[in-house]
Amino acid sequence: MKEENVILVNEDDQPIGLMPKMEAHEKAVLHRAFSVFIVNEAGEIMLQQRAADKYHSPLLWTNTCCSHQREGETNIEAGKRRLQEEMGFSVDLKELFSFIYKAPFDNGLTEHELDHVMIGYYNDVPNINPKEVASWKWMQPSDIKKDISENPEEYTAWFKIIFERFYDYLVEHSEKSSW
Repeated sequence: MKEENVILVNEDDQPIGLMPKMEAHEKAVLHRAFSVFIVNEAGEIMLQQRAADKYHSPLLWTNTCCSHQREGETNIEAGKRRLQEEMGFSVDLKELFSFIYKAPFDNGLTEHELDHVMIGYYNDVPNINPKEVASWKWMQPSDIKKDISENPEEYTAWFKIIFERFYDYLVEHSEKSSW
């Protein structure tokens, strides 16, 4: 299977080229990415546990899904594609904000991404792809925040960074009154 390219960008999210995904992570080059958070009517966030055979961060908990846009694909199209591939369902997504972060892994790779954070709403059970996802669960944002502080080793490096921004966004914009 041919390795996917990521879209290299400058700090203004202007595309400046393509690079194989692994090479971009080895060289810590800034590239475009997205993170999807699915929320139910109870205000809980759907988390996924990454599959055991992932090349980095196996069996760690993270947001509903995340990945990289393909050339010619909008952020929303990419989010919907990956949500279907990993979690087995599709919903409308809304982009909330974007920001740049850098997260090194124990295996020498580094995520250096301009991340587009999106939200969608869903109240059913996902049909997870076992090649991508080991498990899933719903959690209240305040419980996630507490658990990350008590058990940081159980979460992906990027999720800890992104969740803090997402949580602050929810509080600031009061997406749900229970938050």
